Amino acid sequence: MTDFSARVESVSISGIREVFEAASDDAINLGIGQPDFPTPEHASRAAVEAIEANETDPYTSNKGILPLREAISAAYDRTYGLSIDPADVIATAGGSEALHLVLEAHVDPGEEVIFPDPGFVAYDALTRIAGGDPKPIDLREDLTLDPAAVEAAITDETAAFIVNSPGNPTGAVQSEADMREFARIADEHDVLCLSDEVYEHIVFDGTHRSPMEFASTDNVVVVSACSKTYSMTGWRLGWVVGSNRRIERMLRVHQYVQACASAPAQYAAEAALSGPQDTVDEMVASFEARRDVVLDGLEDAGLRVPTPQGAFYAMPEVPDGWCDEVIDRDVIVVPGEAFGQNGAGYARISYATAMEELKEALEILGSATRAVQ
Repeated sequence: MTDFSARVESVSISGIREVFEAASDDAINLGIGQPDFPTPEHASRAAVEAIEANETDPYTSNKGILPLREAISAAYDRTYGLSIDPADVIATAGGSEALHLVLEAHVDPGEEVIFPDPGFVAYDALTRIAGGDPKPIDLREDLTLDPAAVEAAITDETAAFIVNSPGNPTGAVQSEADMREFARIADEHDVLCLSDEVYEHIVFDGTHRSPMEFASTDNVVVVSACSKTYSMTGWRLGWVVGSNRRIERMLRVHQYVQACASAPAQYAAEAALSGPQDTVDEMVASFEARRDVVLDGLEDAGLRVPTPQGAFYAMPEVPDGWCDEVIDRDVIVVPGEAFGQNGAGYARISYATAMEELKEALEILGSATRAVQ
């Protein structure tokens, strides 16, 4: 009988998925990382028009259609003052594929990848699938990643370190000083910095900065997507930006595992990036209002929670048995240990759901907290 690969055997089903499968159909879902807003109408219309014009029938370029890559390039110029050649962009099947491409192209078997713990569930799994060794590191008390801790963790076997701001599951936003330090570390140690910026435009306090702004070498690669900013999770359209030599290596992986991102999604993404941004501003304002309600509700329940500055997650410290008690009361939250060993004693709460449901859920969370204290 043929055995399975050690890489696959080292990866388990996401703890997030396990929570969803255990919940009832009527549960209030505070576990999903998906905006509850529609995709902007002009983005959807662009896809429909491309389909009707038969422009989406054939494969596109492996890297993606040029108008989309030009729109991505223009967005980086507009937002960060970065001059990105459209040839140095690959459109991917969501941010998840972009992360996969970066790690597959840069990590050899046995090499280390440093990432935050708690951190996004894919970092550990994709490192293992690439044959690398995961090296999770502790966060600060405010749930941000400490550049000094990253630098101290680097060894001769380190291939890359991952920065995620705004963060999933924490909602934490790294400071400009931190981002400058991450760029310096990548430059001085000749180690790749993979900057996961999927939530880059969902910031309430401060300003998101990218380490790519401050790097003097090409040792920073950026991953982002339309998924969260434009409420396009189901469209599966992301991208990776890097130097041409790095992009060409990642393209060698992309051309075989994906060939090209979905053509209709590419046309939708080009319109989303190039068109009016008022829907993004409205969505961020709504998330900020929900964050404030969630923080008040959690604190009223007696839970300590660092104030999230971005994304749409809060990560309170919770007592033993709290997550089970909450889920038994038909509210889905994700236990912190799903995001790493250091997530134990925390829970991730997504407030990407309607205000009315949030308020109802917070009452249940309060009663569940009293039950386990």
